[in-house]
Amino acid sequence: MMIDSTKGLPLRVSTEGTVGPYIRLPYSQIEDLRRVLDSHGIHYWVHENIISLDGGPYIAVVDLGRKADANALQAILDSVP
Repeated sequence: MMIDSTKGLPLRVSTEGTVGPYIRLPYSQIEDLRRVLDSHGIHYWVHENIISLDGGPYIAVVDLGRKADANALQAILDSVP
């Protein structure tokens, strides 16, 4: 299971809003997530704007596309050792 290194909680595929599923995670973990998504042939893009609120860790947003299956993507994240 992929864990958010800043919160200690599992990474979650979010479906809030109208842009389609996305994952918000610490930027320091972006390469790990890319390896997982690439190894499963999942199309994604990383937002250019990486933000840090109140001096906290930099956070990235990874869009998975409107047609992405959020449940299947969550299962992939949950299966990572």
